[in-house]
Amino acid sequence: MKKLIFILFFACNSMLASAQSLTMLWKTDTLLRVPESVLLDSKNNVLYVSCIDGKSGEKDGKGYIAKVSPDGKIITNEWVSGLDAPKGLGLYKNNLYVADLTRVVTIDITTGKITSSVEVEGAQFLNDVTVDSKGNVYISDSNTGKITRLANGKAELFFESKDFTRINGLLALKDGLRVADFGSGAFYNLSWDKKLGKVTDVAAGSDGIVMTGKNEFIISCWAGEVYFVAADGKVTKLLDTKDQKVNSADVDYNSKSKTLYVPTFFANSVVAYTFNR
Repeated sequence: MKKLIFILFFACNSMLASAQSLTMLWKTDTLLRVPESVLLDSKNNVLYVSCIDGKSGEKDGKGYIAKVSPDGKIITNEWVSGLDAPKGLGLYKNNLYVADLTRVVTIDITTGKITSSVEVEGAQFLNDVTVDSKGNVYISDSNTGKITRLANGKAELFFESKDFTRINGLLALKDGLRVADFGSGAFYNLSWDKKLGKVTDVAAGSDGIVMTGKNEFIISCWAGEVYFVAADGKVTKLLDTKDQKVNSADVDYNSKSKTLYVPTFFANSVVAYTFNR
């Protein structure tokens, strides 16, 4: 009897440990040209999508921002155009911030007009964007291993570390930044007093970070994987579309509807999934 109880206990724990999963809701038309990042604007009920439409490291003026409805309909494919290689997106009040290779572009979401363009000194490959509660903007540079802070229209170095092999995802929280390293797959906590500590290892190609609960996260990996990181650091794979050659770039998450939005890069679409707990 004791043996049977132990087996049942182990089986139940195993089921609970692997309970997280993703269920596909919808996919946009394949009109979004190389979508890299998606950002939910819950106030205005819209998704912003950065589309590179070219090579990710070239200043070619082909890049643009699209607007997509929360049910997957493309509202405006080229809402804001004339960008180079737009990637990460951040939102604060009426300002949409875009990492555009070597500069940070600010767009007024009310008018759809570019209101400022700030070149980051020494920047080579600006990638992800996050905004803290005060409106300070943080941008990762995958080529240099640096995090830049944009405050009051001025860009300055916030942090750099040799531990970063190819820094990518950023997420601003009350206690600091969460950082995903594309090269090593390491997931870090960077406190506001600039102390860097590893949370866990996810997978090489780590890209976007979203929070799903207290100390719980979903991290996308560019090649086509999505992972759940539990509060204890345990990592569970939720999605793997590598064989289909469908990427998983910089994601966003609607905590109310438990919907994960995944830009598919070369597959030219955004896919939405329900996150099952």
